[in-house]
Amino acid sequence: MVEENNLKVYIIVTFNKCTNIYIFDYLNFCMNNSEPIKFVDIAIPSDTKTYTSSRISTGLLFLPQQLILLYPPDEWERFIQEWVTEQRSQYKSVVRFSGANDLGIDIAGFVDDKNLEGVWDNFQCKNYDDPITPSTAVLEVGKILWYSFNKLYAAPRKYFFIAPKDCGMKLKKQLLNKTLLKDYLFENWDNYCKTGITASQEIDMSGEFKTYCENFDYSIFTMRPCIEIINEHRKTPWHAIRFGGGLPDRPNSASPPLEIAENESRYITQLFEAYSDDKKIEIQKFEDLAPLANLEDHYKRQREMFYHAESLRNFARDTVPPGTFEDLQNELYEGVIDIAAANHNSALDRLNSVTQGASMLQLTSNPLITVTKIQDRKGICHQLANEDKLVWKKP
Repeated sequence: MVEENNLKVYIIVTFNKCTNIYIFDYLNFCMNNSEPIKFVDIAIPSDTKTYTSSRISTGLLFLPQQLILLYPPDEWERFIQEWVTEQRSQYKSVVRFSGANDLGIDIAGFVDDKNLEGVWDNFQCKNYDDPITPSTAVLEVGKILWYSFNKLYAAPRKYFFIAPKDCGMKLKKQLLNKTLLKDYLFENWDNYCKTGITASQEIDMSGEFKTYCENFDYSIFTMRPCIEIINEHRKTPWHAIRFGGGLPDRPNSASPPLEIAENESRYITQLFEAYSDDKKIEIQKFEDLAPLANLEDHYKRQREMFYHAESLRNFARDTVPPGTFEDLQNELYEGVIDIAAANHNSALDRLNSVTQGASMLQLTSNPLITVTKIQDRKGICHQLANEDKLVWKKP
């Protein structure tokens, strides 16, 4: 029952046996029944789509720009730190500040080894229910002015305001026009900055400090829209883990070079040892395999597999968090070590048994599983042999 215009109106909702819903249109009802009661028959829509098991497990995927609206402040800063950290070409290091005495710095990207005394950019992360307003931003501008004036750090090269709902229109206009921003700061210093920068003292806009503020370059203050940040975050190793949606397409693996690379030396030596043990002859280089066509082909396949695994390692470096590929290596190692430890007719038999076992393992949890091929699994065995974690010829 609801009351509308002091009239009590009853709303009736019933379900029939076919799961159709009858809804009483109460707005057309009046106390004297001058208008007929209307019922609307609404059938539950049929859905002919075919859904996957992942959809049942995870539900509907939301867009990143929707998900970031749910982030608490700490998670929002971590997201921005991931984005800034991956801008390797611009910064030598990235540091996240936290706590009450952060001096107006959330995330700093340092261009040189001088850190806060050198060239650096500041990324101010604000997480509010509404877009950032001038009254919020002006206090942060005041902090930069005050602390740089007092030589606690050099003024940043750039200062970015970043928020899930971006900056409001008024603040955008100020950030695009340094005169507007400067005028707003001077007009509102006493309202927002005088007692807001530090609890230990009131800061007046006067004397040398006022001169410093008058001559400051306000064009350093700017903004970055979230849609741009999300698009650039897609290139980081954390994007798929954070937002889902699967990994990007994996590029084709490079073909092995004719000459043995430095990073191949140990597993290649192990290969020759396995061949020697199997054929009971000394094999130390590829040319020694010429009379043994089957081993020559075997050797070429092992190198191809190794380079498949190396390409997966490189792909992982750019698409998943650090340590993900190493976790895959460790899982595969645990799956084949008992095979390697068993008795075999020869070292080559051990090698083939291990690589075959690796191709049959049930690996399900690692994020790289969806892009991992059989060649990668066998190649990882040679990566492990390259580090003597797997040894084909036993003493």
